[in-house]
Amino acid sequence: MHVKSTIQAILASAALALLTGVAQAEIVIKFSHVVAENTPKGQGALKFKKLAEERLPGKVKVEVYPNSQLFGDGKEMEALLLGDVQLIAPSLSKFDRYTNQIQVFDLPFLFNDIAAIHRFQNGPTGQAILKSMTKKGLIGLGYWDNGMKQLSAKKPLKMPEDAKGLKFRIQASDILEAQFKAVGAIPQKLAFSEVYSALETGVVDGAENPWSNAYSQKFYEVQPYFTESNHGYLGYMLVANNKFWEDLPADVRPVLEKILAEVTAEVNKSATAFSEGDRQKIKDSGKTQILQLTPEQRAAWQTAMKPVLDQFTPKIGKDIVDAAMAANKP
Repeated sequence: MHVKSTIQAILASAALALLTGVAQAEIVIKFSHVVAENTPKGQGALKFKKLAEERLPGKVKVEVYPNSQLFGDGKEMEALLLGDVQLIAPSLSKFDRYTNQIQVFDLPFLFNDIAAIHRFQNGPTGQAILKSMTKKGLIGLGYWDNGMKQLSAKKPLKMPEDAKGLKFRIQASDILEAQFKAVGAIPQKLAFSEVYSALETGVVDGAENPWSNAYSQKFYEVQPYFTESNHGYLGYMLVANNKFWEDLPADVRPVLEKILAEVTAEVNKSATAFSEGDRQKIKDSGKTQILQLTPEQRAAWQTAMKPVLDQFTPKIGKDIVDAAMAANKP
């Protein structure tokens, strides 16, 4: 009887070990995003997959779905909350229904440059925003850059009044809607996957995008003019389903956190190189004209959009907007 019990115990232990191994091997992380692979976000997703599978062999498998292959930008947040995907990296504009604080990143002409944005993101206020949605099922794991936004249109945009009456594609953001209304334009909310067609057919007349999106999605082919406005920031929050992330095994999550810190640093470094390189490629294409704003023209755009900042600061929180402004000083 004693021998039999011992054998049963050994078998049970082996079965448990086998089951544990199977459970760990079955950690599949589906990473869905809406842009091309030859972008900072696209490259970051592939780098995360490579490092996760190298450092956690047999424990983690990462499946990357670029270009809205799995979910478009209107559905990916819902899919994350339902557990249909485990990682997404939506633009910061997509989170305003979960926290007002994150709208600070949409305010026009708030940040002087990418360096100021990084100082804000890495500071206490920016880090607190990452954790501000856990009660709603979302946990931010880092900020990924794309770049500063530029205006494009079917006609030259030098002064704010040049935008009057034009239809501009925007993401679903109250601030971006107010931004274009402030210069007399007509904002139109469209999914990212629909933008090229909408520009080509005249459903919209213009858009705002970083250089990498304008190049990778070929928007420059259907927009005869770009204005180098640097009026806003397009970045992403890498976000996971909070329960999924918290339930990861103790030997897995810390490794993934370390990998994400490495990938985030690499993505943000490469985003600057992408922006510079893609701007040059767009210029070299000869299919569009890149316009530079004089200091006076830029000041006119800032003045025209200043009411947007005044309107939304109370909703976002004056302390958060003040912290963002303070980040402009090195």
